[in-house]
Amino acid sequence: MKISADELEPLFDALPDVVFFVKDAKGRYTHANLTLMRRLGLKHRSEVIGKGVNELFPATMGGSYAAQDKRVLDGEIVENQLEVHIFNNRTPGWCLTCKRPLRVRGEVRGVIGISRDLGQPDGRHPTYERLRRVLSHMQENYAESLRVHALAELAALSVAQLERHFRRVFQLTPQQVLTKLRIEAAMRLLLSNETVASIGLACGFVDQSAFARQFKATVGMAPRDYRTMALEQAAKRESAAVSVKD
Repeated sequence: MKISADELEPLFDALPDVVFFVKDAKGRYTHANLTLMRRLGLKHRSEVIGKGVNELFPATMGGSYAAQDKRVLDGEIVENQLEVHIFNNRTPGWCLTCKRPLRVRGEVRGVIGISRDLGQPDGRHPTYERLRRVLSHMQENYAESLRVHALAELAALSVAQLERHFRRVFQLTPQQVLTKLRIEAAMRLLLSNETVASIGLACGFVDQSAFARQFKATVGMAPRDYRTMALEQAAKRESAAVSVKD
């Protein structure tokens, strides 16, 4: 028995922490759940259906999303891709994105996917305290070259055990946690006057190219574009706060 996207859509409407979507071979939305609509600041599904990412997201982000969709249309599977999603009406949020080619009679006809908000760590897990020690070490030393074998030794676990328990407690691998820490630090530093190159090095990236590549893959835009957008948003918030006081 096969389930259609029409039947899946109302089920995903009930999940406020999951974005669900289906796109056709040209990257246009054919299905979108209520979570996606609300985060785009839209009231009606018709405002999403038939449109591409470049019509719904800023150009700096839409291009990255479209490129990812193109890879999926070419047959690639995106599995638990750690991303920061930035919507107009909410603060940036971390999520795990999964996308698969949508096949009809063996031919790729579109993209189907979800983006699930990153949940809180499972503090009741038996290894939580040991993993917390590892996390604290990573938070203090994210700019350094951290080896997974050394992290496993710190938790008194094998590498395989560390990977498995990290996924269970934090929903992420140790490498994804390290990427998250580095990108969060970079997002903060991009609000300063530091150069992009120096920020990349300060956050543990080997060079500016590696930093820009990882930042764009995770945030959906280049570091310079994020800096421009974030500073503009900060200026708008400051202006709005002054207007309220007046």
